[in-house]
Amino acid sequence: MDLSLEAYRTVVKYVGNRSDIALLCRVSKSFRHAAERALYNTLYMRKAHETTVLCDTLVAQPRLSSLVEALTIVSGDEGQSCASAVENEGDSDDDSRHEHDCDVEQESEEKSPNTDWSSISHILKRTINLRYLNIHINDGPASSAWVLDGCTFLLRKFHCDFDWDQHLVKFLDKQTELEDLYILDFQEAIASEVADLPLGSTSAPPGLGTLDANGIPNLSKLECTFIEAVVTILPYRPVTHLKTCFSRSEIIAKRAEMRLLLSCVALSTGPLRSLDIADATYHKSFSMELLENIVNLHVELRYLGTLVLPIGGQERLQFYGFLMRLPDTQCIEIEVSEWDPAPSTPPAFRALANEVRLYCPSITCVVFVHDFDRTVVTAVDGICQLGGDAENLWREV
Repeated sequence: MDLSLEAYRTVVKYVGNRSDIALLCRVSKSFRHAAERALYNTLYMRKAHETTVLCDTLVAQPRLSSLVEALTIVSGDEGQSCASAVENEGDSDDDSRHEHDCDVEQESEEKSPNTDWSSISHILKRTINLRYLNIHINDGPASSAWVLDGCTFLLRKFHCDFDWDQHLVKFLDKQTELEDLYILDFQEAIASEVADLPLGSTSAPPGLGTLDANGIPNLSKLECTFIEAVVTILPYRPVTHLKTCFSRSEIIAKRAEMRLLLSCVALSTGPLRSLDIADATYHKSFSMELLENIVNLHVELRYLGTLVLPIGGQERLQFYGFLMRLPDTQCIEIEVSEWDPAPSTPPAFRALANEVRLYCPSITCVVFVHDFDRTVVTAVDGICQLGGDAENLWREV
């Protein structure tokens, strides 16, 4: 007796491990369909030689490669964290998409072979239904964006550690459904040339690929480590969530970066909801300038960070005065490393969060940063409680 498709998926969902799911493939054709989907819809490729084997399997069996919707490729030292590899979970409208993953693992090796980008290129051309792609390059060359040539899938989310080049630009121009983009690198030589371009320029420096005016038209979340990348990607696209950082330390150069960044933000065709700007060196005077300039943009921010919270009473009141002009803010990230003594106990964090909320009651979450350690304080029914992960708050508002 045949069961409904939902019944088969439910059985597969509660099977404990991959080997048992593989056995279900032999029970019946109906079970095989549900089990293969659970095995192959989300793949993690970490070990180079096992990645090659898996790629060869999928290339030889188009039926299986068409089941892949989310793919994470890690090149280099797999001992480093791959936490963002699982950020895609929950993004799909299909609840069964992440029932199980195909996690390619083995015992540690003294030295891993180099990533076979040729094999990866073959599989990427065949995963026609891919929607989520994470490429993490922990060491080695990042000039392998050519593997994206000829791909036909349309991504919703793309984490990219490749160098910015013509291959990557050509790929992005075709991504009409891409909503969430992470770009790790924007080579310094390119960045300096972009910084000298007129804002909104459609011309490119020699050797630099420029996005087509109609490329990635649905981009709403952008994370990039260089403000020059923001200049290239953000203007005239509906970006509502932005995370980037200042790369200059000298105040005049940093002010120039600030003006460049905020000028680009003003060119977004979407209402800016989240702005997360990191800095290698935080100073209260520059932070106050930044906050004042953000207020003058007249945006309806819900998330804002990272800003130095002044110690002095008058300066702190001025800080809160600017913040009160952003009445939609729900979460703020503030730097307290210069405080002496710095808040370090739950009562201290709760007291400071309550002070922030006294002036800005719309804020329900405060992230305190002390020497790059983060403490999250959340107000629940008016009561401040410690706990929570600060990593992706800027994406969630």
